[in-house]
Amino acid sequence: MNRLFRLGPVLRARKAQEDAARGAVLQSRQEIVHAQALVKRRQLDLAGADAPDEGTARAMVASLVARQSMAATLSGAHRMVADAEAAALEKQLVLADAAKRRRAVESMAERHAEAVRAHDLRTEQNNLDEMAVTAKARNAARGVDASSEQRANALRHGNGTASDREDAARRTAGAVAAQRTVVNLGDARQSIDASRSMLALAAKRNAGHAELDDESTTDEITGGRA
Repeated sequence: MNRLFRLGPVLRARKAQEDAARGAVLQSRQEIVHAQALVKRRQLDLAGADAPDEGTARAMVASLVARQSMAATLSGAHRMVADAEAAALEKQLVLADAAKRRRAVESMAERHAEAVRAHDLRTEQNNLDEMAVTAKARNAARGVDASSEQRANALRHGNGTASDREDAARRTAGAVAAQRTVVNLGDARQSIDASRSMLALAAKRNAGHAELDDESTTDEITGGRA
């Protein structure tokens, strides 16, 4: 299975488009603010330019022309606000469309990542099963009853194998051997030599008594013959 998501470049492009659309929306909002500020300034200018009550006709005409120009400028400022709001709405729609397209590719990337994870889990499970089968075959070759033998994977079953039990038996035997009383060979040799000396002395004593008995018997026999 291909672990690399093929549409990765497309996803990066969609994110870049969404970022650009978001920047355009922010800029359009700033344009609306500037247009609204211009409207306020033009309204103040128009309010401050009152029509003259007296003066020459030329001055009055010039004042009226100036007020008309200010009114036209104010109207243009209102149109700027409307245009900026319309542009902001359009850019907001573009941003929504870019976000939708980006989410579509992201969903595909998430499904691909989930498929990769599922594939990895299946592969790991197959490897564990193969290890278990191999352990059973090895135990069967060693003469271990496969029906009573526990499976080799301690991570999955929490139990040890026959090899683990053999190691435990060796450790137990070593511990028992370590607890046995140590025999001093030098003391044993001295005890054996002392026993031999006592036996030799007893044998000599028995031999002496036997000689005395023989002499007494000989004397009795000789005296009887005489």
